[in-house]
Amino acid sequence: MSLENAKSQMRKGMIEYCVLLLLKGRAAYANDIISQLKAADLIVVEGTLYPLLSRLKNDGLLEYEWKESIQGPPRKYYALTKEGEARLAALDISWTEFAHTVDLLKSRLETDGDRMLPSL
Repeated sequence: MSLENAKSQMRKGMIEYCVLLLLKGRAAYANDIISQLKAADLIVVEGTLYPLLSRLKNDGLLEYEWKESIQGPPRKYYALTKEGEARLAALDISWTEFAHTVDLLKSRLETDGDRMLPSL
């Protein structure tokens, strides 16, 4: 697997979590979500985001509301449901555990060099 392919797979696995994080405590429309992800150096295009938003809505994790816009047609604002908040909380725990594991492995490799790691 190439580096770009590996990075792409990691991004795909994190997009749902990142979208839910952005919607914690506030509603947002798709272009705003894309802009915020881009500002955080996670490039996501509409062709990736819209199917994800639809799936999250169909799974009961998001709801939406149409709001008038001063700059054109009404916009669909997405917000977390109670189920979405619960999923985000579970993903927070999973991320913390995963990041801890990676950090632990990295620190042990830095300390122990190329030797086989002892049992965790």
